Amino acid sequence: MTERRRTALVTGAASGIGAAIARRLAARGYLVHVLDRDHGRSRGAEESGGGATLTADVADERAVRDAVSGLAAVDVLVNSAGIAPDTAIDGDLDVYRRTIEVNLTGALLVTRACARLLDASPSARVLNVGSVQGFASAAGSLGYSVSKGALHSLTRALAVDLAPRGILVNALAPGFIDTPMARLPVGGTEYDTEWFQDVYIRHGRIPLRRPAQADEVAVAAEFLVSAENTYVTGVVLPVDGGLTATF
Repeated sequence: MTERRRTALVTGAASGIGAAIARRLAARGYLVHVLDRDHGRSRGAEESGGGATLTADVADERAVRDAVSGLAAVDVLVNSAGIAPDTAIDGDLDVYRRTIEVNLTGALLVTRACARLLDASPSARVLNVGSVQGFASAAGSLGYSVSKGALHSLTRALAVDLAPRGILVNALAPGFIDTPMARLPVGGTEYDTEWFQDVYIRHGRIPLRRPAQADEVAVAAEFLVSAENTYVTGVVLPVDGGLTATF
């Protein structure tokens, strides 16, 4: 009998970090299912080696449950779906609530929906994509920072709750990553601005003096979700070029 390929489900896989993780796992032989709100933007299907392209809003419990109901196995769940609208103390509460629902509650809903499949895996792994803004905030990022900080806490709580079931749960905290989320309406990215170049690059606020590519985040993800990782759980790993090591 041939051994079954490890199977991964990656949310938010239409672009950015989620797409990079889906590509890397597929290249390593995983069967990769991708889930995104926008079916037309889910580009991971062709690269997933036969995986399904699923459509659901991760904040919609029924839609998530229906989307994953046809899957036969999930060994690895990557919760990468997220949004980052501007939010401030006097901003639109509906925007704030939506950010929490997608970035935090969505990860919980997808994990709950996949729990039965994860239980059946001999090496189940869950990886949440947080952010360095879960450690420290920036002006105008109230909802995003709160949601990512809470996602880090959810990661630790799930790691404790799911440990008796043999499920390891970790998170990544990416720093400045060159993804579509960093694009500016006027063209280019926030990393091209004079302010960013001065503060973060020339003055070494990022010790490696550059933003990362999404593929570099996927390298860290690959280890945490691997069957070879048998004792790392409840960890939030910064992937930030040393940003959180400085002051």
